[in-house]
Amino acid sequence: MNMQMNDLLGGGLAAGVRRRLRAQQAIQLVLMPGEEVCIQGADAGQCCEILAFDAKGQSAVDALELNGYQAGATVTQAQLEAGRPSAQRLLQQLKGFSVDPHQLSAAVHLAPDELPCVITASERSGPVSLVLIAPGLDMRPDEQLTVSELDISIHYLPERTPELPEPLAQPVQDLHIPHSSARVYRVKAGEWIQIIDVAGKQCSDFIAFDEAALEQGEEVTLDAVATRTLAGQALPQPGLYSRFADSRLQPMLELVQDTVGRHDSFLLACTPKYYEDEGYFGHVSCTDNFNRALKDYGVKPRAGWPAINFFFNTLIEPCGTVGMDEPWSRPGDYVLLRANRDLICASSACPDDIDPANGWAPTDIHVRVYGAENQFERAIAHRVVPEELPRMTLQTAFHSRTSKLTRHFAEYRGYWVPTEFEGWGARAEYLACREKVAVMDLSPLRKFEILGPDAEALLQYALTRNVRRLAVGEIVYSAACFETGGMVDDGTLFRISEQAFRWVCGDPWSGTWLRELAAQRGDQVSIRESTDQLHNLAVQGPNSRELLKQLIWQPETRTPVSELKWFHFTVGRLGGPEGIPLMVSRTGYTGELGFEVWCHPDDGTELWDAIWEAGQDYGLAPLGFDALDMLRIEAGLIFADHEFCNQTNPYEAGIGFTVPMKTKEEDFSGRTALQRQAPESRHKLVGLVLEGNEPVHHGDIVYDGRMPVGQITSATPSPLMGKMIALCRVQPDWSAPGTELEVGQLDGLQKRLPAAVQALPFHDPERIKVRS
Repeated sequence: MNMQMNDLLGGGLAAGVRRRLRAQQAIQLVLMPGEEVCIQGADAGQCCEILAFDAKGQSAVDALELNGYQAGATVTQAQLEAGRPSAQRLLQQLKGFSVDPHQLSAAVHLAPDELPCVITASERSGPVSLVLIAPGLDMRPDEQLTVSELDISIHYLPERTPELPEPLAQPVQDLHIPHSSARVYRVKAGEWIQIIDVAGKQCSDFIAFDEAALEQGEEVTLDAVATRTLAGQALPQPGLYSRFADSRLQPMLELVQDTVGRHDSFLLACTPKYYEDEGYFGHVSCTDNFNRALKDYGVKPRAGWPAINFFFNTLIEPCGTVGMDEPWSRPGDYVLLRANRDLICASSACPDDIDPANGWAPTDIHVRVYGAENQFERAIAHRVVPEELPRMTLQTAFHSRTSKLTRHFAEYRGYWVPTEFEGWGARAEYLACREKVAVMDLSPLRKFEILGPDAEALLQYALTRNVRRLAVGEIVYSAACFETGGMVDDGTLFRISEQAFRWVCGDPWSGTWLRELAAQRGDQVSIRESTDQLHNLAVQGPNSRELLKQLIWQPETRTPVSELKWFHFTVGRLGGPEGIPLMVSRTGYTGELGFEVWCHPDDGTELWDAIWEAGQDYGLAPLGFDALDMLRIEAGLIFADHEFCNQTNPYEAGIGFTVPMKTKEEDFSGRTALQRQAPESRHKLVGLVLEGNEPVHHGDIVYDGRMPVGQITSATPSPLMGKMIALCRVQPDWSAPGTELEVGQLDGLQKRLPAAVQALPFHDPERIKVRS
């Protein structure tokens, strides 16, 4: 039954519909005779356990020829018996699928080395219901046996209608819009509108009217200029606004979820004129369809309807020119909106088949409306690699606590993180960290467990640092580079044991890159992501050691927090030998004495509560990303997409110390490219101190006279220095401390802000505080 994914499509089967089976969870699906499902792991090491039932509810394991595998869902049973929150979540799912835990003995166990696996329903089996489980025990912070998601690809018969995604709740309206048509529907204040692309690559134009105004004969609709003005956007951009307003500057709709991320917010719905100008006279258009559908509501026809163009992939050049290409949306992708008032809405399934707007083949749109009593979390999609299913924004283990302290959140690397806290604000949070102690949620950091005989050899090649010099219990900060010398990422490497490491970084793609590198080299190594099993709080500031040493218990064989050295870690428990397991590292991103405390996400609230309660005696404050930016810029610490990208090498990013070119004799990725570069020609990362307090920003050009010599990478008002400061990448001849330069704004010439170069870091240049 084992085969590669590209061998799956048998004669007559439709393209696969993919689903993600999350770690420690289950999904249910139905196969008709002739249809098949392929199960494979995102990384090696994850098993799958399967229950199969025929139309009479009897086991179909025999008929599906699965009896050659190990019998019994032993790992699922172990997860349930552990009694942890993950067990309760899985048990609730199984009950929803009408599965009794006693039936798990009739399941089959597919070991990691038995994946990928293809299961085919036959005439003998008839229609079958499958329950697929990706089971596993919770990983403790000092363990590396993580649980991973599985990728499920289902291949249906061509005549089967593509399955819509499961409803988010019980719909109050279910409206199907055949291709090349439009429909009108009423939505009450507070109700939720889900617009679904059924088959993928299909645009859907959307317009809305204030129902009360329309009843009075006034057409109050979504307004592009009002929406852009309130959002602070001069022009539409590919994407969606968080709120859409009418001409009275009042919000009509809120965007709550979006699985695509690529739309046009306010071009016209396609018009008869567009098709006529292209020579397609009489071609049906969304505008004509809207005019017909709205006639019964007394709405006057228009030559073109301003609309939100859902799933329409516009390309906007720097000069403002608008182009377009095939949509990014895939089968089942959707947007979820919430109505701020009673609305009359109209949605289309665009008929455009003369260009790539609908992938050259218009298909259907489906609309679901949910009652106002429901609650759906805000989320937008991202993808680590283009071909995978969308990943919606997640909440960290500490969100239930931080959300009680603030409503100011931003999306970072697929998670919601607080930007500042109500009652404190960025300045107060900053001062708490510099003078007392602060706690911050850094859970979006990606964690990868790297184990095996070749783990050290792989990391010695992948990272710039000399990994062979790293002792067990020690941590090192390193860059990772492409062969070009440009940076893949930066991060910290923990040596857990002789053949086991943990790489903690910012970019989730780092794991993909490491797996590809290991495959190219033929290394015997396992690389598995553990982010979902390991969340972390940063506890930073002069009082951080005193705070944590009273909370963390360690066995005699482990280093106590009070003696933990810089860039080392220890293992302990919260409050005593029976407390929740923790890992504590002497690391941070603030330039202050500080630690990071790592736990399983299900233990997050208990950890936060303990730190928060004990911290009150030490002046503890929460710390958001706005304050963190001030702290890390003063400390000269770099940030992805500001100080470095894939075209910036570690020297230019200001972390040349991570490249021990003389003492690391072995080759590493990017070494040859870095050696070819003359040190005298490298741009340098320096500090800038502005004379005034006018703000400067990432991307501002730095000049000597009319000559551009550098660019601002990050900037902040500095409470420490009482001035605006910046990190800046400059050409080497202008990098000496004291060099006088100017930051150009407007066109770079009409407005200049005087500045002087200063050596980094601005704060604690000898790193005395962080080492104390």
